[in-house]
Amino acid sequence: MDERAVILNELAQGIRPLAQGVGWFEGLADTEQFEVLRDLAAFCIQARATSEDGPESIRRAGIRPTHTPAVLVTRGRLTEQLTKIINLPQDERVKAFRPAGRASWRR
Repeated sequence: MDERAVILNELAQGIRPLAQGVGWFEGLADTEQFEVLRDLAAFCIQARATSEDGPESIRRAGIRPTHTPAVLVTRGRLTEQLTKIINLPQDERVKAFRPAGRASWRR
């Protein structure tokens, strides 16, 4: 397991605090942030997450339900919505990372 997967797994299990994970994510280069979001989307699909998991994810992440990633994650067809979230502009990436990085997709 590579270092990125370990960090994401620790975030998912609550072993690593979300604030530490966000700081780590913010320190990554643009391409690495994209790769992390892509990995998180794959983990969500692997965990069989659904859009019904979205509200709890948003609550745990501490983002507003009106933020773009929060709106998208609750709109159904999660695979399609995750693709949109991965491709959001740079200024939306931390908001996109928070719900997925917080283990909200664990089932």
